[in-house]
Amino acid sequence: MTTPVGWHVELEFQEDGHRTSAAALLRLADGTELRARGYAMRHPSDPEQLRVGEEIAGARALMDCASQLLGKAHTEIDEATGRHSHPLAQ
Repeated sequence: MTTPVGWHVELEFQEDGHRTSAAALLRLADGTELRARGYAMRHPSDPEQLRVGEEIAGARALMDCASQLLGKAHTEIDEATGRHSHPLAQ
C-alpha cells in the first residue's frame, strides 16, 4: 500500500492600481520550500477585473514554481545517476 504524499501551495495577491502581483510558496514533503512571483498588468483602457489579474499573476507564479521543481528533480537525478539529465525533454 502506498502512503499518500501531499504538497502545500499558498498564493497571496496584491493589487496596486493596474498591477497585480502574486507570491507563491510551494512546500514539498521533503521540507523543501520553493518561492516564486508572478505579475499581471491591466491596460488602463480595460475594465477592472481583479479576478483576471489574479489568475494571470497566479499562473505566472505557479509556472515559475514548476520550473524550479523541474530543476530540483533533475539535480536529484543527476546526483543519483552521475549523468546529466535533460530538463527540457518531455
